[in-house]
Amino acid sequence: MIVLKDILYKVTLEKVVGNTSVAIRNIEFDSRKVGLNDVFVAIRGTVSDGHDYIKKASEKGAIAIICEALPELIINGITYVQVNDTQQALAMMAANFYDNPSEEIKVIGITGTNGKTTISTLLYDLFTKAGYEVGLLSTVKIKVGATSFKATHTTPDSLTINKYLRDMVDAGVTFCFMEVSSHGIHQKRTEGIHFAGGIFTNLSHDHLDYHTDFKEYRDVKKAFFDQLPKSAFALVNTDDKNGRVMIQNTDAKPYAYALKSIADYKAQILENQFSGLLLKINNNELWVKLIGSFNAYNLLAIYATADLLGLETMETLQLMSTLESVDGRFQYVVSPSEITAIVDYAHTPDALKNVLETINNIRSGNEELITVVGCGGDRDATKRPKMGAISAALSTKVIFTSDNPRTEDPEAIIEAIEKGVPAEHYKKVVSITNRKQAIKTACQMATSKDIILIAGKGHETYQEINGERFDFDDFAIVNQMLTALNK
Repeated sequence: MIVLKDILYKVTLEKVVGNTSVAIRNIEFDSRKVGLNDVFVAIRGTVSDGHDYIKKASEKGAIAIICEALPELIINGITYVQVNDTQQALAMMAANFYDNPSEEIKVIGITGTNGKTTISTLLYDLFTKAGYEVGLLSTVKIKVGATSFKATHTTPDSLTINKYLRDMVDAGVTFCFMEVSSHGIHQKRTEGIHFAGGIFTNLSHDHLDYHTDFKEYRDVKKAFFDQLPKSAFALVNTDDKNGRVMIQNTDAKPYAYALKSIADYKAQILENQFSGLLLKINNNELWVKLIGSFNAYNLLAIYATADLLGLETMETLQLMSTLESVDGRFQYVVSPSEITAIVDYAHTPDALKNVLETINNIRSGNEELITVVGCGGDRDATKRPKMGAISAALSTKVIFTSDNPRTEDPEAIIEAIEKGVPAEHYKKVVSITNRKQAIKTACQMATSKDIILIAGKGHETYQEINGERFDFDDFAIVNQMLTALNK
């Protein structure tokens, strides 16, 4: 039996009306899911306010209400707990409800603008190959040992996080690698989780539709490191100037990784080809199947993390050489006519620049580089012209198209992207709103040895238009188009 007062452990209480010794069934923050003897937590969201649904939750059988403001109507038999921050309270309650599972396994959080999914997924793969039971909480999927579940958010809500962490503990998992987004940190979803380590990848323009400015975005990321315990490690990329900022106030033991500056973990790119990278990491050479300088950083973070978690160096290097690219991250196919098509999740200016520069560093210069790119609707609009400028400057031809327009007019999004294109690059650019037609056109434009980059959606297998999701897989579609052209 779970008692209300037990899940309120470490929650700062402002006022309590009623009995906290009552038995509870579940915790819910969605009033539609509330059942008999549940606790309803009223969250103030960006779209709606849970306080408006307290009455509905009460009618559906809630035995306790957690809120920031007590309702005017106090119903006898229901316990009301007033707190300063219900998001924070929910996170602490969720950890207590599932008996604080993060204290029983080593949870490593990965944060930054780019690289989170690659690092978390490949760490999962590496430690699994090393013989451990491993958990993964990522944008692409959630894994409890070998069992996969569909992910809906980069960082799930705190109840979901703790539920899966408890499942991991019960399944004998030793390590969990978890993406930590700025939204997740800001909305207190990760509070109450005991992290054994934190990794900072990099910071660039993203999510400024949610955060007021870049400083707030940076400071939210920093808050994750501020909260790490003394027993944890804080591993940061010091080639990014924000790396040092992240560890200014942390109690965790700091470590640095870098390609260009002095660091605890250093790497050098010896060869960079479409078939892979030859790296020197802390004076050890290894060949890996991943491509580009951005992946050199990702792999260095993986090496450093494995070392900090106690894996033997030679075993780590051997396992790293077997790692494969993550779905939708520089995922490529070569057609029978030798056209190379690359699908990548690059949806920020910095990520797009990294991918295009990687391709340009590898190609001989005689091939065409045709980029198909768009920007998501109902998201940070300020990055759209930047995406246009980068793609036009670093490609030989560009097709602007729809990404996930959501509730916005896709043509208006494309117009915003076009505004970033300098006059000298106008002739490179064509706009095709229909994404499938845009990919088909790129395939038709390409000849032998040419390279097509399809950017922005990566692993996603849908396109979201006016609140509805339609099946759409960039990699499957470009494969289909290239195959059709060779018949």
